Amino acid sequence: MAVRRIGLARARKAAGFTQESFAEAMHVDRSTVVRWEAGEREPLPYQRPKLARLLRMSLDRLDQVLAAGGHGEPRDRLVHSLEQPGSVDLMTVAQLRQHVHNLDERYDRAPSTSLLAETGQALGQITFLSAHAKAHRVRRELSAVEAESAILMGQLVWDASQRRDHRTAHRYFDRAVTAAKRVRDPATEGLAWLRKSYVALYGENDPSTGLALTLRAAETTAETSQVLSGLATLHAAEAHAMMGQLTDCERMLGEADRRLEQVDADDVAFDLFSPTHRGRLTGSCYLFLGQAERAARILDATAAELRERSKSAAIVLGNLSLARLRQGQVDEAAGTLHEAMDVIELTWGGGGLNILFDACREMQPWRQEPEVQDVYDRVMTLMATK
Repeated sequence: MAVRRIGLARARKAAGFTQESFAEAMHVDRSTVVRWEAGEREPLPYQRPKLARLLRMSLDRLDQVLAAGGHGEPRDRLVHSLEQPGSVDLMTVAQLRQHVHNLDERYDRAPSTSLLAETGQALGQITFLSAHAKAHRVRRELSAVEAESAILMGQLVWDASQRRDHRTAHRYFDRAVTAAKRVRDPATEGLAWLRKSYVALYGENDPSTGLALTLRAAETTAETSQVLSGLATLHAAEAHAMMGQLTDCERMLGEADRRLEQVDADDVAFDLFSPTHRGRLTGSCYLFLGQAERAARILDATAAELRERSKSAAIVLGNLSLARLRQGQVDEAAGTLHEAMDVIELTWGGGGLNILFDACREMQPWRQEPEVQDVYDRVMTLMATK
């Protein structure tokens, strides 16, 4: 006997669809939607990505909804709170926080476009519940989750736009700063300032503003997190490198080393720490300073330490390709760029894509070389599939 999928019907309604409008969006008959929700028919595999996108959920969550029946199914606490917002409690907030953390963990390895809808929905739910929460502690915890989700949303919007939509990214980061200040959370506030500095440095090409923002992030987190203050100082070093200030850059690199050497597992931002951070940023610094050979040595060693294909890995490999190209090592640069594209095909990170395009421009003098032609052909294929 078929078991009704109450969760599927509930998700459809939460997304704002009637059965008729949902069927139209899915290009199926209404009777098909009725059978899906009645548990009489399964959506076909090719239909599931679009189904998940319309319902604003991941494919994994969709599989859970399709597998679950309606009889004896525990009522989702978040759904209940959204229907009766005055009932929102700390357990609901914990559920929202865990969802945001799960999305954040996927950020560096998944295309940002695949996470935008769910993150935006979570932020909207937080805003709605915050307006109705009765208990002060619940409102405070919602503000903390708001700050975290606004930071993630800013990252996703900026990355999905290939680091072009600076205004929207800044708006989300500013919202995160406000929410973090509301709950007196210097770590999250500092992270928001740091993310704003990335937009200034790598999107707006404004190292002076970027430097001011990194220093503000470092100051805000100095007593709270050696990870965040160390990362902010590394990016301050890169800002100095962009302005050709070797002495100040190396001074900041030394300061970052001092802070990062003090990192321990109790740091509130320990999950953001990676042993490859120093090499990635230092290599980039010397690339900006015109010391391609020195940058290549550092980036090569850093690339060897990378353990997974991520957006940051694509940036390391892209910069290593530029360092080799600037030494006239065209074949090696082309090979490294192919490695970067292997990662970009999985993650579609805006930073990696921008460096890829920079490398292609710098390869123009060698465009008749077979290795360079292979790179250009692959880039064209890559962009055609985006």
